[in-house]
Amino acid sequence: MDLSVSDLLLCPQLNPANDLKNEILVFDISILHKQANMPTQFLWPHQDLVGSQDELREPVINLEGFLKGDKEATVAAAHLVGAACINHGFFQVIKHGVDVDLIRAAHEHLDFIFNLPLAKKLDARREPGSVYGYSGAHAHRFSSKLPWKETLSFVYNHGNSHDLAVPNYFTSSFGKEFQETGLVYQKYCEAMEKLSLAILELLAISLGVERSHYRKFFEDGSSLMRCNFYPPCKEPGLTLGTGPHCDPTSLTILHQDQVGGLEVFANNQWRPIRPRPDAFVINLGDTFMALSNGRYKSCLHRALVNKESVRRSLAFFLCPKQDKVVRPPQDLIDREEQRKYPDFTWSDLQEFTQKHYRADVATLQSFIHYFLPTKRYN
Repeated sequence: MDLSVSDLLLCPQLNPANDLKNEILVFDISILHKQANMPTQFLWPHQDLVGSQDELREPVINLEGFLKGDKEATVAAAHLVGAACINHGFFQVIKHGVDVDLIRAAHEHLDFIFNLPLAKKLDARREPGSVYGYSGAHAHRFSSKLPWKETLSFVYNHGNSHDLAVPNYFTSSFGKEFQETGLVYQKYCEAMEKLSLAILELLAISLGVERSHYRKFFEDGSSLMRCNFYPPCKEPGLTLGTGPHCDPTSLTILHQDQVGGLEVFANNQWRPIRPRPDAFVINLGDTFMALSNGRYKSCLHRALVNKESVRRSLAFFLCPKQDKVVRPPQDLIDREEQRKYPDFTWSDLQEFTQKHYRADVATLQSFIHYFLPTKRYN
């Protein structure tokens, strides 16, 4: 029997290359909305769904003085960053220097992508083990506790404004009419790189290490940009847009729309984060937790879905060069009694999360036990 994309709903898809069935599942929201009950693949355990109405009173850090070189403002901002990262690894920044028109354009082009016909989006489908491409509910990787969302991820190479990898990705995946989209995201990623490197300086100052240490570590990296699209859900209390996890990457810069849904686990409960159009959400990931020798926390977070409205967000995941050895700065090690994590490379951790493990609160510890049981902590 021939299957068209519109007939598919989380079912095996025929591989047109060899007519063999592959376990590639398709997230078709137009069909999902017609279902009487939530498909079991999207159901999450009760303990993952329990929440709180008490918003997190996270620090909102004004970067204007720091970016202008004001010493007093820099010390104040670094103090706030340090306190947040010791507690839960999360804060927001305003007066960050990113053009509001660029942010607006990035959100507009996100809609252009996800409003495409499903068959067109599947042309850019994310292959198993890959970090880039289109994904519907991460169904190419998992068969249960699926997130109620679509994503498009692509790679951005640091330090080269003449690199056309991002525009080329969009034109090769979606056609020449998406060249402008690629150029918008190229500029957006350049702005995120600049902002992330500045925040790394604040993190270094707050940890009492050489100001440029982390900046130098990441300046030749290759980061990941992700567009998130959370369709409305008739039964939002049964599923999640993104399950509880810590990012395995180093630093995440997120801009969310005004629908809301982001929550951070702090003080032993889930706390909603009120959206701010003028702010970027910053959260630390597992790789930076290792780079700080565990002094700073990787942020445990999740995303809810909305019954009535689409939710959108833009996430820039700062990553080092693949073969960079993840190791805290020596002056930080000298002040600690012992190393908490052995040396590893970012490529090792990335491969673990893409091929062997579903990111959660224990990703880094599970990685250490799985891949590095004999490594010495020295």
